Amino acid sequence: MSSYLMPQSNPFDQSTAKSSSAAQGEVGDDATSVDQASDLDLVALLGSRLCHDLISPMGAIGNGVELLAMSGDAMSPELELIAQSVNAANARLKFFRVAFGQAAPDQRLDATEVRNLLRDMAATGRLAYDWQPLGDQSRQMVKLCFLALLCAETAMPWGGTVRMREDSGRWFVEGETKKTKSNPDIWSVLQGSAQDVSPAQIQFALLPKEAARYGKSIAWHMEETTLRITF
Repeated sequence: MSSYLMPQSNPFDQSTAKSSSAAQGEVGDDATSVDQASDLDLVALLGSRLCHDLISPMGAIGNGVELLAMSGDAMSPELELIAQSVNAANARLKFFRVAFGQAAPDQRLDATEVRNLLRDMAATGRLAYDWQPLGDQSRQMVKLCFLALLCAETAMPWGGTVRMREDSGRWFVEGETKKTKSNPDIWSVLQGSAQDVSPAQIQFALLPKEAARYGKSIAWHMEETTLRITF
C-alpha cells in the first residue's frame, strides 16, 4: 500500500516559483517570463500547474485508503476499487506532468524513474511499455516520447506493447498490437495538416510543434499490426 502515500518531492515535480521570491514579486528559477513566453510555454505552464495541484489531493485520498486498510479488517471490494483508481490516477497525472508540463533544457530524467512511471501506467491499462534507453535522458526528449506514446495509444485500443528507443540522436516510438485502428485525418496533423482536434487528440497538435522547437520533424508509418513514430 506504500504506493498510495502522498507524493514526495521528485524529478517529475515542476514548481515554478519559490515562496520567498513570490513574496518579493520575483519569479523562481523554473518560471517563464510572460513577455517572452510562447503559446507552447503557456500550455506547458498550465499543464504543470494542473498536475501539481491535483496530485496532492489524490495522494490524500490514497492515505485515507491506507489508514482504513490498516484498521485490521480485510479490504472490501469497494476500498480495493478506490485504491486501484487512486493508483491509476496518480500514475496518469505524473505521466501528464512530463508529457504536457514544462521541460527546461538542463532537466534530465533517469531511466529507472521513467520505467517506474510507465510500469505504474501499465498496471491498470491495456498497453505494456518498454523504455529501452539506458542512463538519464533530456526531459525534453522524454516529453516528446510521451506525446508520441499518447498518439500511439489512439491506434491501439485493443492493447499491445509500445517500445521507445534512441539510436544516434534519432528517437523511435514503436507499437505492436493485434490490429491497429487508423484515423488518417488526425495522424496527418503530425505532418502539418490543418485538422480540427478534440481534447483527447491534443497530443497530435502538440507533438510536431514541440519537436520543431528542438530542430526535429515527425515521421510516422502504420501497418495492420504495427506503427512507428520517429523524430
